[in-house]
Amino acid sequence: MLAVAALVWIGVHVGIAGTRLRGVIAARLGEGGFRIAFSLASVAAILVLIRAWRAAETTPLWFAPGWLRWVLALAMLPAFILFVASVAKPNPTAVGGEARLGDEVRGIQRVTRHPMLWSFALWAALHMIGNGDTAALVFFGAFLVTAIAGMPSIDTKLARRAPAQWARLAAETSILPFGAILAGRNRLVLREIGWVPPVLGTLAWAAMLHFHGRIIGVSPLLMGAP
Repeated sequence: MLAVAALVWIGVHVGIAGTRLRGVIAARLGEGGFRIAFSLASVAAILVLIRAWRAAETTPLWFAPGWLRWVLALAMLPAFILFVASVAKPNPTAVGGEARLGDEVRGIQRVTRHPMLWSFALWAALHMIGNGDTAALVFFGAFLVTAIAGMPSIDTKLARRAPAQWARLAAETSILPFGAILAGRNRLVLREIGWVPPVLGTLAWAAMLHFHGRIIGVSPLLMGAP
């Protein structure tokens, strides 16, 4: 059941939203209708996935030692900062952000054009390592696959919709964080990112670290402990 739920989640986001099937459905329902239907399907899929994960039998494959759990907890900080940065300012790769495709590349876009998906990818990968059991690998792996596959999928959609504007964005940015900067196609400008993402991201990270046990039921510093 967990594997089926994971495949449904991936299918909704990669098989529908990430292919030309999206255009076919949107043509029938309208853009607004598609987004409503897609949102409802996403909510249903994630609820089923969570329920299947909680009910699934699992087998431990490894146990993360104490020092590694601290490393994983610290590694979650960039994920929170990336997420806040992705919503703090408009991004052409975000939902509904296509209208800003021709805008000047600024802020977190200089680092990566997919900050939100990278935040999800980091979250999923770190939780896979920290939990180390078969059910967690399937559950978090579904989100990791969706996030990683979603990046080129979004790029393809934008390139198809606005080739000229996309060509400029692709020339100045990269999927891989700091890729365009290291290649000399852009530069890091911290003042454009501002203080909000690092401050709010750090506060959210600290709050989740503190309340994780109460909200989720297990402390992140005890994940994988025998």
